[in-house]
Amino acid sequence: MSDAGLTSESIQFTVNRMRTTLDLPEELVDEAKAILGFKSKTDTIVFALKEIVRRQKLRDLVAMFGKVNIEIDLEKSRRRPGYRSRSQK
Repeated sequence: MSDAGLTSESIQFTVNRMRTTLDLPEELVDEAKAILGFKSKTDTIVFALKEIVRRQKLRDLVAMFGKVNIEIDLEKSRRRPGYRSRSQK
């Protein structure tokens, strides 16, 4: 038996994927493929799922707006280490 197929990369790729059977409306998948410009159904579905997750994370982030209090001294954070401004000379 060859060890060529047991690299950490191939194992990670195998572990991170899930093969499944879905009953999807063919017209909907074909329309999404055409809109997105993908050739494969898998790429279309993966992109759609990632987009759903991205949009939810964005909604969650927007919901936090105004609820997080961050006190940052912008002037201090913009100064370069070891740099003295003209007023400090």
